[in-house]
Amino acid sequence: MALLKVFDPCAICLLCLVLSASELCNGGITGNFLRKEYSPDMPLDSDVFQVPPGYNAPQQVTLISRDTDGRGVIISWITPDEPGSDTVLYWSENSKHKNRAEGIFVSYKFFNYTSGYIHHCAIKNLEYNTKYMYEIGIGYTIRRFWFKTPPRTGPAVPYTFGLIGDLGQTHDSNVTLTHYESNPKKGKTVLFLGDLSYSNDYPFHDNTRWDTWGRFLERNAAYQPWIWTAGNHELDFAPQLEETTPFKPYMHRYYVPYASSHSTSPLWYSIKRGSAYLIVLSSYSAYGKSTPQYKWLRDELPKVDRSTTPWLIVLMHCPIYTSNWHHFMEGETMRVV
Repeated sequence: MALLKVFDPCAICLLCLVLSASELCNGGITGNFLRKEYSPDMPLDSDVFQVPPGYNAPQQVTLISRDTDGRGVIISWITPDEPGSDTVLYWSENSKHKNRAEGIFVSYKFFNYTSGYIHHCAIKNLEYNTKYMYEIGIGYTIRRFWFKTPPRTGPAVPYTFGLIGDLGQTHDSNVTLTHYESNPKKGKTVLFLGDLSYSNDYPFHDNTRWDTWGRFLERNAAYQPWIWTAGNHELDFAPQLEETTPFKPYMHRYYVPYASSHSTSPLWYSIKRGSAYLIVLSSYSAYGKSTPQYKWLRDELPKVDRSTTPWLIVLMHCPIYTSNWHHFMEGETMRVV
């Protein structure tokens, strides 16, 4: 996990100077790093997986940006027993008037698993840089959260991102999320680089581990939007289980703002935040020169206006350069393209 603060376009020049200086003086430092053993998964009765009280109470609440500029959000949650209400009530911190938005719900089946009712409610036309409260649920199961919209984009607008990938739901995952939450720099949005729940590591791709993951993440993802990238653990391609639709659980659970950037797939899209232009790509979708992803990226890159968003950040799961054997040379063909 890392924090990335973007606000100063001069930082690009400074970085170039530092790199040039290191090349001129040829003074590199080599050290040894030993990757620790895998941390065990947290048990199902862990407090971070606790189900909220009350019959059919909303759980796994997640915020996702609705549009490119940040004036809209999609609030997602799951009701386990019946559809319940699709309604979200929301209001700005200094207002007493509650606005109302209506959403939809979807569900899916994966082998012997049937999901709960996955709700997605879009809210638009929000004010920049404003704190909003919102409520979901019915009667005694009403739950209240809040979020803050980003500032209007601009070349010198400060904005702090958290950077997390391969999180899973191990004891180390809990340490990582706690570290991010307690960091004094206070990230405003997480850039997530893929590999979410790791449910495919369980027998029969046990999708109940998507539910525990959602409850684990809620403590942060219900209060600030996460920008999602799909990794190899989201493929969930399992012909032996007669499951041949790639990314099925991921795309039912996470509605990302791909349409606002004229993408044809939720697996690649763009968002602007602060002084940064963010492009999300899919390492595990076709990306050759005749593919939709390549054509979209070709058309998207000229839209990056460095006078407004001097930072260009590209997110993908598979690293282009790596010495780690897990993904060694896996990104080479994308790099060449």
